[in-house]
Amino acid sequence: MDFLTLFLIYLCFVLTTIALLCICSGRKEGFLARSVNSASQVLSFIIPTQLQRVTQRALHRLFHTRSCLFVVLHIALQAAVYGEYTWEVFVYCWELQFHLLFLLLPYLLLAGNMGCFILCSRANPGVITKSNHASLVKIYEYDGVLFQKGIVCPTCNMEKPARSKHCSFCSMCVHRFDHHCVWVNNCIGAFNAKYFFLYLFTLTAMAATIAIIAAAFLIQVVLLSNMMHGSYIDDQGQERAVEILFLVQHLFLTFPRIVFMLGFVILLTLVLGAYCCFSLYLALTNQTSNEWSKSRRYGCYHHLTLQPRDRQVLYKNIYSRGVWMNLKEIFKPPTVLERRKK
Repeated sequence: MDFLTLFLIYLCFVLTTIALLCICSGRKEGFLARSVNSASQVLSFIIPTQLQRVTQRALHRLFHTRSCLFVVLHIALQAAVYGEYTWEVFVYCWELQFHLLFLLLPYLLLAGNMGCFILCSRANPGVITKSNHASLVKIYEYDGVLFQKGIVCPTCNMEKPARSKHCSFCSMCVHRFDHHCVWVNNCIGAFNAKYFFLYLFTLTAMAATIAIIAAAFLIQVVLLSNMMHGSYIDDQGQERAVEILFLVQHLFLTFPRIVFMLGFVILLTLVLGAYCCFSLYLALTNQTSNEWSKSRRYGCYHHLTLQPRDRQVLYKNIYSRGVWMNLKEIFKPPTVLERRKK
């Protein structure tokens, strides 16, 4: 393998690891998070104390403070994938007379994705300030389970409106808080949720399109070479018909970067596709990631500390108004006037 191939493998491994760590960092009670904590306790007996402190400070700065590092990694990953696509896949497919519009589709999706990325990262997610607090607190009613009236944010020193949450990354309360996305370096709230949804959809479409084009190129190479009807001599000197495993190995040796990129974008498509489906489910049921996570925790505990011990708390989503209205709320957040008309 050449240097670029090794660099792509290392970059993808690092970003995949970081993505998993980001998912774990938002779920303190998750199995993987508990496993990481247990492993850290075991390693604390081996690693020197000073190195532990440096590592903890670095991890805290990386995963618990606002940073542009993941934005840079995000851009570097896209540049690596599109660089490989442009210099090899596009050129080879053009020589094989693939349709030009089909080959240009990933670039069109990239332009749309970058636009959504900029809007999502730069837009105000719905920061709650003293000037807009009075109007935002009237938009959603308190459900009495996930959101209770009279709870004051100790940092912002304001009563929390229903469906809001204080973001420890940005040190501010956000209206209809969903989650803090390190990849766009911004919170996802009421006013930029539509940009994040489109950003996620175009990102998934980009990965899927590149995977389809790369796979189509490799299939075309196999068909033109008539390799499936050939044979090879194995290590024992016996002649064998070409099998799928041998075919994959041959393609990897011939086009190592393309095959590796194909495997990575297929994995990325599956992961992002699953997350797209989950985000669509939340949008259609008028839930946020924060509310979904909190409702699962209450389902496990069964009781709230503010309620009698023998009374079971049943959570019901009171914010859902039907599939169409729920989806409309993502692209057009309700105002105080619309809230009063209900």
